[in-house]
Amino acid sequence: MTPHAPSVPVFIVSLVLAALALLGHIVLIPFFTLYGFWFVLLAYAILAIGCVIKT
Repeated sequence: MTPHAPSVPVFIVSLVLAALALLGHIVLIPFFTLYGFWFVLLAYAILAIGCVIKT
C-alpha cells in the first residue's frame, strides 16, 4: 500500500468541505457552523482515502 497523489475530483471535494468548515467557523452558517469539526474530519478522511486508493 504505497501512497500516491489523489485525483483532482477527490482533492476538490476535500478542499470544498474544508473551506466550508472554515467559513462556517468565521461566519455564522447554521449547518456548517454547528458541524464544522466533522466537516474538517470528513475532508481529511476523503483526502487520506484518495491518497491510498488508486482511482
